[in-house]
Amino acid sequence: MGERPLFLERRSYRQRRIMDIVRFLPLLCAVLWVLVPMLWPQDEEGRTAMSSALRYVFAVWILAITATFALWRRIRGPEGGVD
Repeated sequence: MGERPLFLERRSYRQRRIMDIVRFLPLLCAVLWVLVPMLWPQDEEGRTAMSSALRYVFAVWILAITATFALWRRIRGPEGGVD
C-alpha cells in the first residue's frame, strides 16, 4: 500500500474549488434576484421606479452569464477538457 500525499495536488484542489463555485453560482443569482423588491426605490407616494429594478435584474443576469463563461473556460483549461 503506497503512501497517500497529505495534501491534494494544486491543480486538483483548484478544480474542486472552481466546481464548488459553479455549484454555488445559481444559488447566488437566485438570492440576488430575490433582493430586487427590497432594492426598489420608492418616491414619497410609495410608487416604485421600475427602471432601477430592471437595470439591477439585467446586471445580475449579465454578471451570471459572464461568470459562468469564465468558470467554464477555467474548467475547460488550455488542453481542451476536464481531467
